Amino acid sequence: MPRRVAYEVLEEINADGAYANLALNKRLSSSGLSGKDAAFVTELVAGTCRMQGTYDEIIEFVSGRDLYDLQPEVVDILRLACHQAFKMRTPSHATVATSVDLAGIVVGERVTGLVNAIVRKLCRVSFAEVVAEISQDFDDLDSLGFKHAHPRWIVDSLLSALGEEPDLEELENWLEADNEPTIPMLVARPGLCEREDLSGASPARYSPWAASRPGNPSELSLVRSGKAAVQDEGSQLVVLAASRAANASGVWLDMCSGPGGKSALLRGLAPKTLVSAELHEHRAGLVRSALRAYKDRWQVIVADGRYPSWKPAAFSLVLADVPCTGLGALRRRPEARWRRTREDLAELAPLQKQLLETALSSVSPGGVVAYVTCSPHPQETVEIVRNLPEGYELLDAPDLLPEVPEAKSRLNSKCIQLFPHIHGTDAMFAALIRRLDEES
Repeated sequence: MPRRVAYEVLEEINADGAYANLALNKRLSSSGLSGKDAAFVTELVAGTCRMQGTYDEIIEFVSGRDLYDLQPEVVDILRLACHQAFKMRTPSHATVATSVDLAGIVVGERVTGLVNAIVRKLCRVSFAEVVAEISQDFDDLDSLGFKHAHPRWIVDSLLSALGEEPDLEELENWLEADNEPTIPMLVARPGLCEREDLSGASPARYSPWAASRPGNPSELSLVRSGKAAVQDEGSQLVVLAASRAANASGVWLDMCSGPGGKSALLRGLAPKTLVSAELHEHRAGLVRSALRAYKDRWQVIVADGRYPSWKPAAFSLVLADVPCTGLGALRRRPEARWRRTREDLAELAPLQKQLLETALSSVSPGGVVAYVTCSPHPQETVEIVRNLPEGYELLDAPDLLPEVPEAKSRLNSKCIQLFPHIHGTDAMFAALIRRLDEES
């Protein structure tokens, strides 16, 4: 039964800390579900994860109970019921009946009466009505965050990326875009295939390698062979910009390469050898797998970017896709908004600065460093590249993507900042930094 599969995935996410996309793909493969059933489970799990914080408050409000007084299994069943009732337009009788049946199976008959009563109450209210009632005393930003299921600190973070005079209407458009179901975006890896070879896929707006395709990407033999892969168009675009800025000769380095998507794209574009460095051996294995369709001119090493094992000034292009909060990828990582905290910013900033320092020392004179994050937060983006050392200059990165409108960061016009509500991509940030020739 699809709802049983959805429940098992949600339990794994909430109880075991699993990543939604990995848990979902694994469970769908083992369940044998396909077509409409697989799509139903995908939307039910992903949508419930995105809206979970808001659903939790609605459950408490409607039931008059604290969530901590309910069994975790019951809470997950009620969360799934919320999404069916509020966002999937499942008929009320079906939402009630299937929730009660699921409770009887996974918990026991003793809770079916309770689940029946709460789900019936949920089905009697509209999402807009109950949100308005709960948030009537909230300020504007708290109201937007509650309505669109973003913690307040994330709302503040996204607002800060919209410039000195942000528009709340645009902010709401961004929050809405974060909650839109995503269609898998594929990349046709250069030199291995063309996007026209991806059966059933539609060309994307900007990247020459990107195409979107509903359904399970692994149905395609090109994906299974590693000649194509799933990759957000924003990730493709920052690599495109970096490659256009790069010196035409020399070895390239992907300094924080796991799980390998950007490395594979870089290898397809590199004039010579690509070196991919990754701190963790298991993630280095993922990079090797991503690169496997390219038969030569790549090397994967296990190395800590803070303490490089390579010689200084050894590479003509260095990609530093640094660890970050991932606030730009919330639409594809539905559980992430409830796991990250404001404190993560303070912990990550020193690491990001240190990795940028390594990248700057690793690039040869005349070469380029691409500092990249999948976060739009100023503390992880423009503030990290604000005070470059002598001998380095910030390039006009948006100028290298003329096909992409409105790609300039609102906080530094020389940097790239993509937006889900404008470009339909993750909120990728990129700064391109050239090391000046010694005689300059």
